[in-house]
Amino acid sequence: MSDAFDLIVIGSGPGGYVCAIRAAQLGLKVACVEKRETLGGTCLNIGCIPSKALLQSSENFHEAAHSFADHGILIDSVKLDLERMMARKLEVVQANTKGVEFLFRKNKVTWLKGEGKILGAGRVSVSGTEYATKSIVIATGSESTPLPGVAVDETRIVTSTGALELSAVPKHMVVIGAGVIGLELGSVWSRLGAEVTVIEFLDRIVPTLDADVAKDFQRILEKQGLSFKLGSKVTKAETTDKGVTLTVEPAKGGEATTLDADIVLLAIGRRVFVDGLGLADAGVALDERGRVATDAHFATNVPGIFAIGDVRVGPMLAHKAEDEGMAVAEILAGQAGHVNYDAIPSVIYTWPEVSAVGKTEAELKSAGVAYTIGKFPFSANGRARAIGMTDGYVKILAEKTSDRLLGAQIIGADAGGLIAELVTAIEFGASSEDVARICHAHPTLSEAVKEAALAVEGRAIHI
Repeated sequence: MSDAFDLIVIGSGPGGYVCAIRAAQLGLKVACVEKRETLGGTCLNIGCIPSKALLQSSENFHEAAHSFADHGILIDSVKLDLERMMARKLEVVQANTKGVEFLFRKNKVTWLKGEGKILGAGRVSVSGTEYATKSIVIATGSESTPLPGVAVDETRIVTSTGALELSAVPKHMVVIGAGVIGLELGSVWSRLGAEVTVIEFLDRIVPTLDADVAKDFQRILEKQGLSFKLGSKVTKAETTDKGVTLTVEPAKGGEATTLDADIVLLAIGRRVFVDGLGLADAGVALDERGRVATDAHFATNVPGIFAIGDVRVGPMLAHKAEDEGMAVAEILAGQAGHVNYDAIPSVIYTWPEVSAVGKTEAELKSAGVAYTIGKFPFSANGRARAIGMTDGYVKILAEKTSDRLLGAQIIGADAGGLIAELVTAIEFGASSEDVARICHAHPTLSEAVKEAALAVEGRAIHI
């Protein structure tokens, strides 16, 4: 048996590497197992970071082609250099992954390169070498969910991984799934010139969003050129030399039709990735959805084995995994790690962005909670007018009697940044009145947050 550690983390995604670094900061001897050639997991390598790089590049291209003239900036012609755009994406990825490698060296975290397998409590094998450890944290993340009848080849039928590597702009891209990943990557290729059709089994897009927010979001995306086939399911995909032919049926039954595409993006969600970990042999229990079963302190049924991030219950979000990684590291060091799951934001990085935190109206109605709504449009915000980004609004939900903030949703420019104020407010149990009384700089988009808080009691000034 090789070196002994206080903690071995399996997986170097946002949850895993943050857990490893925080534990090392607290004085533990830590190793992190990663089978990729680079650290950072799905998020940094083939997920969050490269997709945001392409989203930004495609936004810049679209603005130059369609909006610069409104600002008095005249360009004779705008041309797309997709090869350079992809090269920049790779540069961004490399900067981030090398950054994690530097942080491992700085904090004396050992990178165990290879595929990890749990042999039992306190025992981990990495590519045939066994290591002893006091604790193990499973942070292996998730993978794209497959769909029967739709065989992914990452050439014609792609997951998000293949959609980030296309060598040419497709004439027609069909996206299966109207969730976050499908809408973000569909937006990228739509801005670059593709016709994009989104097929969704449900009768609405992004089911985690407030219903009216989702409806308005769809309207904005349709205005940008995306088309939607809701209440529909894909039952078969046949690839040819020219593209893909999909068989599409109504979700509730009916006559099937066909739809042709150059590229099909399968984005119906993600599922837990625990293949090859040896969980069954180690006695680690899974829940009814195949996730690693844990208690409130991230512990599995096997003493000394913990799980964080996408492999356990909760939203599959990188920042949720990071917070859990911090919490479990602090617990292992004898501190009181904690995550407030009512204060975890979610963001869709289309343009405009969509963000949310806390409860939706549907959840509050289901729970029988009386609430009040405050809403303010960006069309009435001076800064939004100045930058030409007036789509969307801020919506705040507050408990009717106490005025405590229960949830918020934002559609608009920099919604992902603006939601942070409301996440903080919910974390500290603030009321809409508290947010309304905070001085917000003028002219900023954040004033729309203040106005929405004022609107909870009908006191908005600029509408």
